[in-house]
Amino acid sequence: MGNDEKQAYSSSELQEFEELINIKLEKARKELQSLKATLSKDDDSGTDATFAYAKVLEDGADTAEKESLSQLAARQQKFIANLENALIRIKNGTYGVCVDTGKLIPKERLRAVPHTMQSIEAKLNRN
Repeated sequence: MGNDEKQAYSSSELQEFEELINIKLEKARKELQSLKATLSKDDDSGTDATFAYAKVLEDGADTAEKESLSQLAARQQKFIANLENALIRIKNGTYGVCVDTGKLIPKERLRAVPHTMQSIEAKLNRN
C-alpha cells in the first residue's frame, strides 16, 4: 500500500496521460466540427418544390433536432475545455491530484475520465 502515498505522478506517467488526452481532444474537436457542420448545413438545404413540401414537415422536427445538436455541441465544447484544462494541470504539476482530498486519483479512473479532478470517494461524498 506504500504506493498510495505518492504525492504526484512521474513524468513518464504524465506523458501517458498527456497522449491519452491529446487523442481524446483530437477526436472531440472532430466531432464538434461535424456537429457544427451539420447545424450550418441545415440552414442551406435544397430550393425546389420538394423542398417546400419537406420544409413544412421538417420545421417542427428541425427545431427539436437543432436544439439537441446545439446541446451536443455545447457539451462537446465543455468536454474540450475540460481536456484542455487537464493538459494545463499536467504542465503545472497538479494533474491527477484530487481537489478535495489532495490524494492521487487512481490511474484507472484517470484513464477512464482523464479530465477528472476528483477521486471517486470525493465525488460520491459530494452528493
